[in-house]
Amino acid sequence: MPTSYPRDRFDDVPRQAARVGAHRADQPRTPRGVVLLWAMLATVVLTVAGIIGFLVLSQRATDLPEQPQATPTVAPVVDTTYTILVLNGTSTAGVAEQVASELVAAGWTEDMVLPSDSSASDFPATTVYYASPEEEAAALGVAQALGGARTEQSDQYVTPGDETKRLTVVVGLDRVSAG
Repeated sequence: MPTSYPRDRFDDVPRQAARVGAHRADQPRTPRGVVLLWAMLATVVLTVAGIIGFLVLSQRATDLPEQPQATPTVAPVVDTTYTILVLNGTSTAGVAEQVASELVAAGWTEDMVLPSDSSASDFPATTVYYASPEEEAAALGVAQALGGARTEQSDQYVTPGDETKRLTVVVGLDRVSAG
């Protein structure tokens, strides 16, 4: 037997496809591709902002005044009592003889300036080598007589047991390219 219920006010409610009241319709889902693209965009923006921030801050750090360092300066002295060994550190012939003639013109005698060839043919910069700190002023004098050269303390060109006051000039490619 079919059941029949009496009509009430809920039978008069129009039917709708969407739920009404406490029952809400499901929100549409955002596709995963869109979520992935937003995440990648956020990553790129944050990375670029971090790099730019780092560069700005590091630039400011280099603008800070540096503390002056007290370095004792040694005045160049032309001391013609030193024997000067001039080594050609290039592949160009005659460079050691040119430098030797510059030193003779600066005050050294020809017998105190000994031009020779070096085992290296690609020495980058003309350098005056001295063995002890006491010889630095004389090495700077030789460098100044050559119109500017590097100076470096090294015992590479010292002969053990030799008491001769000696400086060694290795002529570099900077002298050849400079003419």
